[in-house]
Amino acid sequence: MMNKIPGTKILAATLLLLLPSVAAAQDALSGANTAWILTSTALVLFMTLPGLALFYGGLVRTRNVLSVLMQCFAIAVVVSILWLVVGYSIAFGPAESAYWGGLSKVMFSGVVLDSLSGDIPETVFASFQMTFAIITPALIVGAFAERIKFSAMLLFSALWTLIVYFPVANWVWGGGWLGQMGLIDFAGGTVVHVTAGIGALVFAVVIGQREGFPTTPMMPHNLTMSFTGAGMLWVGWFGFNAGSALAADGSAGMAMFVTHISAATGALTWMIIEWIKYGKPSGLGAITGMVAGLATITPASGSVGPAGALVVGLSGGVICYFATTYLKQKVKIDDSLDVFPVHGVGGIVGTLLAGVLVSGNLGIFSGNGLAEGMTVGSQLVVQIIGVLSVAAYTGMLTFLLLKLVGAVTSGIRVTQEEEQMGLDITDHDEKGYSM
Repeated sequence: MMNKIPGTKILAATLLLLLPSVAAAQDALSGANTAWILTSTALVLFMTLPGLALFYGGLVRTRNVLSVLMQCFAIAVVVSILWLVVGYSIAFGPAESAYWGGLSKVMFSGVVLDSLSGDIPETVFASFQMTFAIITPALIVGAFAERIKFSAMLLFSALWTLIVYFPVANWVWGGGWLGQMGLIDFAGGTVVHVTAGIGALVFAVVIGQREGFPTTPMMPHNLTMSFTGAGMLWVGWFGFNAGSALAADGSAGMAMFVTHISAATGALTWMIIEWIKYGKPSGLGAITGMVAGLATITPASGSVGPAGALVVGLSGGVICYFATTYLKQKVKIDDSLDVFPVHGVGGIVGTLLAGVLVSGNLGIFSGNGLAEGMTVGSQLVVQIIGVLSVAAYTGMLTFLLLKLVGAVTSGIRVTQEEEQMGLDITDHDEKGYSM
């Protein structure tokens, strides 16, 4: 019996020596963070399908509702395949340059069961980022609703995502040149909203106005549907912003809270403006203001505190409201569902405000603090460079792609007769409603 004691002690000592390495292996993968990003991935996809689809679907006329739902659905399908084949590699592959991630991860090469991105599985990270790639071109649907060929829409969306979205995602989030400069874009002010907004503006100008715009009223056919979609967008946006922390921690909690505050402030601001101007607040205005608040807080959601979120939401509500009325009433650009004035302008405003409100010297409006060596002025310069470069690149490539797609598909727009019949019938030989 006594002879067994030394052996037991040796075994115990050996186990103690091994325990740190065992613990380290277990800690390399965070179950909590993985669970949260899995949830966030589902939430962001929920924003597109069904959130954005229902939001847009209710805003068009009855004869085009199915076409808008189909466009959002088809974009999700095509972009998912593109992401597998080449998108993830371009956006997040090992940096071959400051402008794209290369082709080393084509078809998810090297992404295996045990691959990690930080402390979550690489497959989870890739899936989360894929949902951002899906919703960005889907946002542009609102600019050309009710007058585009389905074939032209699908080809444009695929090429645009490949040539515009994937590289810009690398510039900002994949180790590219804007990220190296220190651009603050926590969840997509430039990557998602500036690209989609500028793309929508160029598209609306190129494709032209709907028949009857702006003299013929083109009221939403089903605001109940749009309210339902708006509610889904609000909830899904928590995955969009809080999920971008890539961890179940205080940063995610703050991002979720400021996202909610900005959305509420944007909605209230839009309602008050309409109340003052027209005597009554509209439901359409309320949900549009909410989306404006969400778009504006997106780049700043990892940088500002609750008081700062009030400033962001108020700014987004006011500026996006007047941008919307100016674009339609003064310039008469038929961005059908206000993609540029809400998402584009909101993304720009939020990106610039992030460079100011991140400062830790603003009292109750202080954010997380500037990076070492940065001042508010230098950070704002970086933010401006980020906005201008992404806007210029997106605008130029969108215009060239539209010309290319138009040549391939014999024009991107349906005929006048088809537009009057509605795209549900002409594109899909179906109706959204049986009566």
